[in-house]
Amino acid sequence: VDLPEHGRRKNDAASLVPWTVVPELRGVMELLKAEYSEVSVRANSIGAWFAMQAFQNEALAHCLFVSPILDMRALIENMMAWAGVTEERLRREGEIPTEFGEVLSWRYYSWVKEHPVLNWDVRTDILYAGNDTMTNRETAGSFAAAHSCGLTVMENGEHWFHTAEQLDFLRSWEDNVT
Repeated sequence: VDLPEHGRRKNDAASLVPWTVVPELRGVMELLKAEYSEVSVRANSIGAWFAMQAFQNEALAHCLFVSPILDMRALIENMMAWAGVTEERLRREGEIPTEFGEVLSWRYYSWVKEHPVLNWDVRTDILYAGNDTMTNRETAGSFAAAHSCGLTVMENGEHWFHTAEQLDFLRSWEDNVT
């Protein structure tokens, strides 16, 4: 499934925001459950966070997360710190563009704070890149331990697996965990 603003939906009118994506993913899940007795999920980056938001109460067979965003609140708060933006300023201004290309949004941040992932009891394997700038190693390790997830680290990997070496590692990991 391509999320809004990604893949075949790059120019889609829908925005990559949780109040749009989560209901959409739940709708896809209902279609899949009507057709299949088991459903598994493979998600990259923010797709993993959206999957956890949408499916935290689903009986999924298995999840594979590659470079997952596991704590969106921490990521947003890190971006706020990088941009020198306080919570009060974000609340007051609503949206603040950053020098690193992201727009900080009070509505998005508020939604994230109001919708934590509390229940993730799904067999999950995580491929984490040692040089990931979106999710730190401590967060990945803590999440994996708290939710009994398998955690594989590619030390010289980056958030986006794209080099021949990284893609070979990714394929090998997929073969070993499925």
